[in-house]
Amino acid sequence: MLRITLAQLNLTVGDIEGNVERMIAAAQEAAAAQSDLVVFSELSLCGYYPGDLLEEPAFLERLDAGLARLCEASAGLPALHWVVGMPVRTPGPGKRLLNALRVLRAGEVRLSYAKQLLPTYNVFDERRHFEPGPDVAKVLRIGTSQVGFIVCEDGWNDSGADYQTNPFQRMADAAPDLVVSINASPSHIGKRELRHQVFGDAARRHGLPIVYVNQVGGHDQLVYDGASFAVEPEDGVVFESRRFEEDVSTVQLLDNGHFARLDGTDLPPVPREGLPTMAFYRQQIVLGLRDYARRCGFTQAVVGSSGGIDSALTLALAAEALGPQNVVGITMPSRFSSSGSVDDSVQLCRNLGVVLHTHPIADLVAGFSAQFETSFGQPLRGLPLENVQARIRGTTLMEYSNAFGHLLLTTGNKSEISVGYCTLYGDTNGGLGLLGDLYKTEVFELSRHVNENAGREIIPQAIIDKPPSAELAPGQKDDDSLPPYPVLDEILKLLIEGEGLSRAEYANAQAFARQLQASADGRALAHRVRMLVARSEYKRRQAPPIVRVRAKAFGTGRQMPIAARYV
Repeated sequence: MLRITLAQLNLTVGDIEGNVERMIAAAQEAAAAQSDLVVFSELSLCGYYPGDLLEEPAFLERLDAGLARLCEASAGLPALHWVVGMPVRTPGPGKRLLNALRVLRAGEVRLSYAKQLLPTYNVFDERRHFEPGPDVAKVLRIGTSQVGFIVCEDGWNDSGADYQTNPFQRMADAAPDLVVSINASPSHIGKRELRHQVFGDAARRHGLPIVYVNQVGGHDQLVYDGASFAVEPEDGVVFESRRFEEDVSTVQLLDNGHFARLDGTDLPPVPREGLPTMAFYRQQIVLGLRDYARRCGFTQAVVGSSGGIDSALTLALAAEALGPQNVVGITMPSRFSSSGSVDDSVQLCRNLGVVLHTHPIADLVAGFSAQFETSFGQPLRGLPLENVQARIRGTTLMEYSNAFGHLLLTTGNKSEISVGYCTLYGDTNGGLGLLGDLYKTEVFELSRHVNENAGREIIPQAIIDKPPSAELAPGQKDDDSLPPYPVLDEILKLLIEGEGLSRAEYANAQAFARQLQASADGRALAHRVRMLVARSEYKRRQAPPIVRVRAKAFGTGRQMPIAARYV
């Protein structure tokens, strides 16, 4: 029998001293539960992912001090094994660091294992800093059990599809009684189910129980959902930690290879399906904003409230994440703003309990226009006049942020960001975007979910029902410049997400693409959208980070050249 504590913690990148204190507290909980080992996540000592902090000598010295502190604490809990993720120096050849796992006990390092498979795709770039570990399996006897250890990606290649080596097969050849996998697996829609499938298949194929420990929390654009689990060869996932919050839980592995509660009784069943899509989006974005603000030192946020659906949803999510008393809306009507949009902003903020300020911009626009004509000999009109309104609003919001210390949240959605339907240095201003990985059709759907989840109308129905408009010109509607969003979004999903879509979304997008290809107009529309996406890359490079909810998000997850030819 073996007692294992899954320490799913919200660790901060670079806060080695703070992370150590959280780990010691979790270890004390594990010791109180008479656990044999406490398992932390990948790079838990420094948080995942530290990036080029790993190249700073002072950072490495702090890591050494952190390890010494953990060893000191483990000496005070001599019966407990600590499974800790950390960068470890290596003499070479190659990179000077390993992404390693160390097992501590009674003040000493009892085992060290280095990650063999270093992901360098999508949002990952581990080969930039780390050298792959040697092709070996590491097993340690704890009590009467043989326990094997792997790090994250090492467990994802058991099918042999992505790498030439298979660390999990090597581990299986060592015939342990239990495999412990430490991870930093960022969350996106469908990721929980994918983890269960991959590790469930590996457990069944090799007849090995597995404990999988993940970190939790928001780190820049990535969100880690936790959802650590234990999986058995025959029954699959039999235990799961909470999602989107810290959780320190202890289970025991019985001599028959089954996991159980501490009293030996069966664990409660784990739901096969995860959260509904909109509930997942809401919780992921809320945690992403909450941690981003906290780690960056912000306690309050400001949002430009246009009376449209994007700003309304951003305000609602911000109020949930930070508390309505810590969120401010600013409405900035111009001569093109409808009275309904202003009224809708007022009603929205009243529903949320958010303070709304009014800052008209008509006189500022007139001043810009007059000076432009004086200086350059022609009036400001058309697109430049539209954009100056957006830039005046963006400047006003940044002024407020600077003056009062609020985090400015940008409100653009993935559909608009994809095709460049946004104004650089205007509505792209901000420190974080909450909707940048949601297509416009999903913005409407998530807005309805927000109301349903609250059991009342938070986002006014008038905002949900009105045709989308930037209101930068008389009678302007989004579909004057763009295809209708249900059409645009299907084209964009296939173009940007590709096989990263769910099966249902991929099938729908492919069917829609076949319809487009059946006519000259359809082919022309698809080509136009592709060119809009390509020509807007320079805007996305200068936009704030966005909270990632899909497998393929703008930012580090999709890297495209700006100065290139797109056919």
